[in-house]
Order: sequence, then C-alpha cells, then structure tokens
Amino acid sequence: MSLPFNSIYRHGFLRAAVGVPALRVADPAFNLERTLALARQASEQKAAVLLFPEMGLSAYSNDDLFHQDALLEATLDALAQLVEASQELTPVILVGAPLRLEGKLFNCGVVVYRGQILGVIPKTYIPNYREFYEKRQFASGRVAVSREVELLGQRAPFGNDLLFQASNLEGFVLHGEICEDVWTPIPPSTYAALAGATVLANLSASNITVGKADYRRLLCASQSAKCIAAYLYSAAGPGESTTDLAWDGHAMIYENGSLLAESQRFAREEQLILADLDLDRLVQDRMRMTSFNDTVGDHQERLRGLRRIPFHFAVPEGETPLQRPVERFPYVPSDPQVRDERCYEVYNIQVHGLMKRLTATGIQKVVIGVSGGLDSTQALIVAVRTMDRLGLPRKNVLAYTMPGFATSQRTLTNAHRLMAALGVSAHEIDIRPACMQMLRDIGHPFAEGKPVYDVTFENVQAGERTSHLFRLANFHGGLVLGTGDLSELALGWTTYGVGDQMSHYNVNASVPKTLIQYLIRWVAQSGQFDEETNQVLLSIVETAISPELVPATEGKDGGDAEGESQPAQKTEEIIGPYELQDFHLYYISRFGFRPSKVAFLAHHAWGDKERGRWPDLLPPERRHEYDLATIKKWLDVFLYRFFKFSQFKRSAMPNGPKVGSGGSLSPRGDWRAPSDSEAVVWLEELRRNVPD
Repeated sequence: MSLPFNSIYRHGFLRAAVGVPALRVADPAFNLERTLALARQASEQKAAVLLFPEMGLSAYSNDDLFHQDALLEATLDALAQLVEASQELTPVILVGAPLRLEGKLFNCGVVVYRGQILGVIPKTYIPNYREFYEKRQFASGRVAVSREVELLGQRAPFGNDLLFQASNLEGFVLHGEICEDVWTPIPPSTYAALAGATVLANLSASNITVGKADYRRLLCASQSAKCIAAYLYSAAGPGESTTDLAWDGHAMIYENGSLLAESQRFAREEQLILADLDLDRLVQDRMRMTSFNDTVGDHQERLRGLRRIPFHFAVPEGETPLQRPVERFPYVPSDPQVRDERCYEVYNIQVHGLMKRLTATGIQKVVIGVSGGLDSTQALIVAVRTMDRLGLPRKNVLAYTMPGFATSQRTLTNAHRLMAALGVSAHEIDIRPACMQMLRDIGHPFAEGKPVYDVTFENVQAGERTSHLFRLANFHGGLVLGTGDLSELALGWTTYGVGDQMSHYNVNASVPKTLIQYLIRWVAQSGQFDEETNQVLLSIVETAISPELVPATEGKDGGDAEGESQPAQKTEEIIGPYELQDFHLYYISRFGFRPSKVAFLAHHAWGDKERGRWPDLLPPERRHEYDLATIKKWLDVFLYRFFKFSQFKRSAMPNGPKVGSGGSLSPRGDWRAPSDSEAVVWLEELRRNVPD
C-alpha cells in the first residue's frame, strides 16, 4: 500500500495510546463497555497499539472475589466480546484479565488484534508485601507448564517471553509485562528489548501513595532509556475499591527517557493519551550504541529462547499527520529554565577547553580576529572569560579587526566597540594592501582595476586574515583562537587551508549557528556585561549574516533606511536559512534519517508559524514558516554540500571541544567519513520521495 507523504506510518512513526477507563469493581460488562469506548476513540485516532490497566476487565481490587467462578466467567465473556469487537478496530490491544489456566489463576495481559488473540502474558513477579497480597489469589508465570493455551476457542502463545512483531512495519516489535515486573532489578522487558522489542507496555494497577508517582516516572523513564525503547504505562483509575487504597489513574508514554504524554492524575473522568513514537530513532540509536549490542551478546542464550509472534498490521490509510511536537531549533532549548542551564554548560565547556589548552601549553595570550559577526563575538566572549578564570589580564586577548574590500561600516564599528567594552588589546590591520599584492602576484584582473569578484578574490582576503593571525601569534607568543562554527563546517562555508577554517584551537567547532545567535542574545538580555557591551551584542545579532568578501552596494543604491551600505552577499541566500540547515544537520548527522523523513519533520516543525514554540529571545522578524517546496530546495543544497562538497575540510579541522549531544563533525569525535564520497543516494531519495 502506498501511503501519502503526510502519514506518520510512511516515516517510521507509530501512534501509541494508553487508556484509563472508568470501571466498577466486579462488573466486567460495564468495564468492557468503557474499555471499548476508549478503544474506538483510539481507533479513530489511527493508533497502532493501545494499552489498558492491569485486570481492567474485572477490576484489580477484587481480593478474594477472584476465587469466585461467577466473576471469572463474566470476565471471560467480556474478553470474548472484546476479541469480537476488535475486528473493526485499528490498534493492537493489551487488556488485563484474571484467567484460570492449568488449574491455576494467573494475572494476565491479553494481546488482541483484529479478532485474534496474539498471545497471553502472565505476570511474572507477584508482590506479597505491605499492602499487596497477590500470592493469596495468583500464581506467577514462572510456574506455568504450558507455552500455549486454549482460550476462547483459539490456540495462543503463553508466557512473558513473547515478542509481537509486525511483519510489514519495520521496527514495530511489542512486548508486554505487568505492574510489579518493572519494579524488579531485571524486568522481563529488559530481555525483550535486547531481543529487539521497541515498544514495551506495562499493564499496571498501582495504587497511589505519597511520592509514588515520581517513582513511577523514574522507573518508566529509566527503563525506556536503558532499553532504548518506548515504554507505555497504565495504572488503574476511577472505580477501583477504596476500602484500604486509593488510585490516581496514572498513564504515561516515554521514549528513550523522554516523556511524550502523561494523563491527569486523580481525574474523575476516564482518559486516553496518545503519542507518536519514532521507531526509526530507536532503531538508529540501538544500532549506534555498541554497549547495548555487547549486552545482547552477554545474554544470547536467554534471548534465543524468546518467541516471536508475527502478525500483519493493517496500516491506517490516508493522511495521518504527526501529533508529536518537533522543536524548530533542535540545538536550542525553548524552555527558559533549560535555556539558562544550556547556556551555562556551553560557556563552561568552551571556557574549560580553552583553559586546558592554555595551561597545557604554557601559553598565556590568545590571538583572535574580530569581524563584528556572530562567531568571532562568541569566541571573543569565551576568550575573555577564560582569562578571568585563569587570573590573567584581559589585555592578554590580542584582538584584531582586519577590514577588507567589502567590510561594512556597521561590522567594523561593532568590532571596535566590542573590543573596547570588553577591555581586550584592540588593534586594526587593513589587509587590502597585502591582498592587492597577492592579486598582482598571481595576475588577478582585480589588480588591474576590473570588478572580478570570484572565489579567488574572496579567498585571498580570508587567507590573508588567517595568515596575519598566525604570524601575530608567532610574534607575540600567543595561540590563534578559531571562530568557525558547526553549521559552517557542515556546509563547507569555510576557506580551506590557510583560511578561516584553520586555527590553533577552535572553541566554536561544535556549536551551531542557531545556538550562537541565541547565546549572544541571551548574554545581552541577561545582563552579564555592562550596558555598552550588551548594546553591541544586540547590534551584532541583528546584523545580516555575510562573509563580507564582495564589495557592498552604496547608500541609496541598496542601502538601508539610514543610507548605510548593505552587504552584496547574504550567506543565507546562498546556502539556505541557518535555522533550516541546522535542523537538517541535526537529524541527518545525529540520527541518520533518510532525507524524506527529515523533510517531513521539517515541514511539521516549520510549515505552520503557529505550531510549536519559539525560543522566547527570538525576535519576531526571525519567526518564519517554510513550505515543503522551500524545505526540499534547501535540503537538496544541504545534502550536496554536506556529503559531496565539504568533507575534506572537516577531515583536517583543528582541535576543539564537543559541546552538545547534537554532535561534532570532528574526525576524532562523532563524524568520520570519506572525503570523496558521492551524495547521489541522499539526493535521489529526497527527489524521489518528497513531492514538489
């Protein structure tokens, strides 16, 4: 079946649901009615899997009523009706019921799909402490003799070792366990995950006591993170007996340690929560995590005994838009508190890295080129803070602004103002005479007065600046501090060799452009420097990003409202908007997603200006939206430049600290790739699978 582009099931997602139905103690008919009502809602939402609480058909708090034939038979009848009704429903359903098998009573989860009982899961660990007395009624699955049972006229696998694998939906492997199972040192779901299960589900009752909800969250988050899996959890809600206990109806959906959805606790009404799970992401992370796979090797004998139950999943037809929030700025926190923590960590990682390099070499001076642009501003702030931490004078930062043929008055002024405000050793070197000499030496037409602004013209300026910085470092006994950022390295927007790619140490090497913009604005608005410095920082952030290598237009012929000349080159008009390209970089390099999925995610994040959150320091003029055609256009540019055009530069990049989990492109860190690879497979996948 061919799915439309706007279907989550085309892009490796799976919609999961967890229901907390209203129920009555020892009233399976009523409980079935409420269970089916939520199942129909989940089906309408095109969910693929639906989890209900432990013994949800009978209620959990029946105590010795579980020994009554009438209740067990009524529960079995309710289960039969649910199996019949499931033929018209979309999701695989996990429902809880007490089942009498082998002359024992088991606390079971029953996996039902399209009129079939795919399997029966007995609870493994039976609690019998504090308020729990389950061993009075129930046997553990460990004492079961049979591996298959006859249930409602169907022969079904029986055990906690069942993996339900969709034969036609890659990555959809389901495992179920029951309540106490996850509270143990090695839950059954741990082995299931090692054997390939990506969706772990826990049918729970779990009464509530003070502080228990936080512990549940900790358990589910930890289990999902350690197992690199999704973890679905459903606790009993309204209707359970309050003779001695209380119930809060706690439902959660986690993915690899992150909470995707959570119910309202203590709600009077029944609830259904949904979340779209990224199966591709889980599979990718497991593939990369060598320690996860080493653990598989340590338990191969146990894992070989797990049973796979194949089934064909009827993928919902038509469009199924993504309901999962996707951050527009994956490198930039949108939550103010997380933002503050991120900024603190970024600065300290950068400063600590530079401190170590200076103390290890015995060098006490830093040489840096200051352009009045974003990257050199961030590097200069780091250098100043490093000197403060080392107890050295800020004058040990030897800062040079080096105007060329296209330097604007605005950036030159900002560079001087910033150096003065920070109290560093400020200098200006006009590189135009040296550039003209080189242009004359190589016979370039510009030296003869012809307006030829080719790549040679541009790189002569970039190379001359770097050459000056290295010789200044030799002369003063300093270390050249690099300024180029992660985004420029990804797109090859650096001059190779003796150019802005090279330095002795680069503190910005793994910091993307969007984060640098954000950091500088945050520094200015949080008042970390004096007012003069803050004003300069804001002016720098608000300046159009340009390499300033081609002469600008003058005054009224393209100037701004004040008549100031504007740059002839605007970087984002050449290589694409940095917010889009950083988004593409994150999902291509961090997760290895296929380009069509990256485009799908980008369109979800950026296709509607009102959807999602903007970092609160982002000015309104930077709040754009991008249609799918625009995303495809710039992603095409990214793929060519990243895979085909610029790897040779990254293979020779200088040292610099890895800052975030989003990755580094250093060949000594996160990214190793051949310099002469092709981009064909990525470009063809994008062009073939993303509509224009």
